[in-house]
Amino acid sequence: MHAFHREPLVRTARTSRPHAVRRLAGAAAAALVVLSLTGCQDDTGFKDGGEAAASSPAPEAAPPAASTPAASTPAAAPKGSPTAAAPSAPTTAGDQQRVLCNGANTGVTVQPVSRPLNHMLITVKNTGSKTCDLTYYPVLRFDEMQWVPAAQQQTRPQAVVSLAPGESGYAGALLSAADGSGEGGTTGHRLTIAFQGRTPLSDAGASATPPLPPAGVAYDSSLSVTYWQRSSADALGS
Repeated sequence: MHAFHREPLVRTARTSRPHAVRRLAGAAAAALVVLSLTGCQDDTGFKDGGEAAASSPAPEAAPPAASTPAASTPAAAPKGSPTAAAPSAPTTAGDQQRVLCNGANTGVTVQPVSRPLNHMLITVKNTGSKTCDLTYYPVLRFDEMQWVPAAQQQTRPQAVVSLAPGESGYAGALLSAADGSGEGGTTGHRLTIAFQGRTPLSDAGASATPPLPPAGVAYDSSLSVTYWQRSSADALGS
């Protein structure tokens, strides 16, 4: 058998170690170059690390969205400027011409009637040029009578009686009780009729003194009157 020689093997190991070291060093250098190139690329090809990132221009701000025009609203009037007043309700010619009825713009007559018994009809005709209102009821006074005859509340109408020029209104008067229950019966020879204003028993103006029958009109403490009515039938309750 042949004996093995160690020296040539040792020389081979020693001579191959420098080659391996050189190969490792070359590979490491190549890797560093690749990393340097790939990590430093920018839009134009290459950059040298963080400086290029810091100096790159900031992205431009997006343009503002187009504003939608707001719904137009009327501008408030400046203080101190005149403003138009709200239109008032129209006034009709009839409202401008309306007055209270009284003895100066009406003609008044009285007439005792046979039915109903012991009654008298009072008629008021508008002789003026304007519509007049007959408010409440007539206030009667025979001669120097010191008391005011009562009004028959059940005859109060739903609305004030208004008379256009030439129209007539009516009221009825109960002169005495049919059963004789009234007191202080007497005969009146002069009658004064007063007209009321917008409030009860207020003065509407001139009173009227219609003529009476020559024999006068008999009455007693039962004397009372109706409210002004549109018709003579309503005034007499017939």
